[in-house]
Order: sequence, then structure tokens, then C-alpha cells
Amino acid sequence: MEFSFTSNADIAELIHRGGIFFDVEGSTPEEIYANISKKIKLPEDMTAEQVCSALCAREKVLSTAVGNGIALPHARSPIMKEEEDQRICVAYLRNPIDMQAPDERLVYVMFILLTQNSQVHLQVLSGLAGLFRSLRFRKALESKMGEVELLSLVRELDK
Repeated sequence: MEFSFTSNADIAELIHRGGIFFDVEGSTPEEIYANISKKIKLPEDMTAEQVCSALCAREKVLSTAVGNGIALPHARSPIMKEEEDQRICVAYLRNPIDMQAPDERLVYVMFILLTQNSQVHLQVLSGLAGLFRSLRFRKALESKMGEVELLSLVRELDK
């Protein structure tokens, strides 16, 4: 049986804004954050270094790995200034890494949350948690599904 959920945050739209990146290199979270931060399309008033620094600072507090090979890197506090700048970047890693996940699985995909306020941040976390409970969604991630197919699946499961 598939799990379904409803969230106020439009996960599919946020992923569309953030993009999906394949074969992201790095053997540590910090290396991966540095590499992915350079690829993300950011607002003019934000730099890749700011994003990387915010992600690294949060990771030092506690691992963002959630299990099933998935991590949810995010800043400790919202870093986007405008609502339209919010995004989720999906990063499929070239080589899975150990991020001290609760289930001890290596992380192979990251959903990097860049939000404007705590309310949206919590809605996105809740929505993603619902998606991650879906075996069908996790299998799609394991196959490194591209943007069109992944967004379609997110919209289907987010009814």
C-alpha cells in the first residue's frame, strides 16, 4: 500500500526551481556541499560560499542523513531572502558516502533545502518525510530518476 500525504509547500515546484544534479563528486559532506553550491542557480545577493558555509555549519551540529540512503542538508536558519528564491536541489552522488545515518546506510541522494522561513522549512521537511515513506518514491530515487519523471511522481504522491 502506498503512503499519501498532503503538504502546503509545493515540493515539485521547489525541486523544479532547485534542479536535479547527477554524479555530484565528493567523499565528505563538506566536499559535496562545496561542489553542489557552485552548481546551484542562486539569487544575485547570495554566493555559493554562503550556501556551502551554511550547509557545513548545520552538518557539524548533527548529521542530516535520514536513512534509506537519503540526506536532507539545510541551513540552521532560513537563508533565502525572498519566497520565490526558495528551492530544493536534488543531488545524486557519484559515490555514496557515510553520513552516520540512523540505519547505517550510505547516502546516495541529497535533498538540499534552501528556504526563506521556518514555517515553509518545516512544511517541506514534513512533505519530504511523507515522500520518503513511499517505497515507490525511494525506488525512483535509487534509479536516479530525472526531473520530468520525478516531478510527475511527486505530484502524483502529493495529492
